[in-house]
Amino acid sequence: MRKRSAGLLLYRRRGQSIEVFLVHPGGPYFKNKDAGAWSIPKGEYEEGEPPFDTARREFHEETGQLPPAGGYEPLTPILQKNRKRVRAWAVEGDADAETIVSNTFKMEWPPRSGRTIEIPEVDRAAWYSPDTARDKINPAQWALVEELLEKLGRSSTDNGD
Repeated sequence: MRKRSAGLLLYRRRGQSIEVFLVHPGGPYFKNKDAGAWSIPKGEYEEGEPPFDTARREFHEETGQLPPAGGYEPLTPILQKNRKRVRAWAVEGDADAETIVSNTFKMEWPPRSGRTIEIPEVDRAAWYSPDTARDKINPAQWALVEELLEKLGRSSTDNGD
């Protein structure tokens, strides 16, 4: 069965501009990766698990912060290069990118070494303008940002000036 994830595309208004909240995956594989490595906070869900509940839970687990109470707008699901289907909801709100605290997981590193390390699922977060987000975000997830901008009556090059 194809893997499925659910997440939140948090955005905020700064004057006439829009910023989106993205997270960077933790661990040695992503340590020196930037362009195309960032993501919306998201996580996998199992059969029978409500994707919206997963999206809210994963936001909290990956940032240590509570997601907004309401105002969620469903976005069109996307398919990433790894064939993972991602469902997402856009929501206006705020989060402190400087103080995130992510859950951790264990993985074998280096591969086939027998040594296990514990790493944060997310090692940092940041607010980005749509123009900067386009370069940072997983390429398939850019469609989520574009849809958000359309819903807000903006274009990807509209920075509010």
